[in-house]
Amino acid sequence: MVAMVKQCMISSTVTTSEDYKLLENMNKLTSLKYLEMKDIAINISRNLKDLNQKYADLQPYLEQINLIEEQVAALEQAAYKLDAYSKKLEAKYKKLEKR
Repeated sequence: MVAMVKQCMISSTVTTSEDYKLLENMNKLTSLKYLEMKDIAINISRNLKDLNQKYADLQPYLEQINLIEEQVAALEQAAYKLDAYSKKLEAKYKKLEKR
């Protein structure tokens, strides 16, 4: 009976020890994964800062593009008005020419 209890205790101790080793290995792997994720996050942060800097460098050019776009729209409107006026003028000319 004592031998059986002894064997049961040894078996329980071995199982617990193996469980702790497994947990230790899982913790080490988890720690490595977190380090990898940290490196990835650092790279993403660095790349985001680079992109923000590039955008800031491009901002004056983007503002110029917007200004040119507004000026082109205004010029286009002026061209439409000039076209409409020239058509009216042409119609008046043709009307006077018929007299």
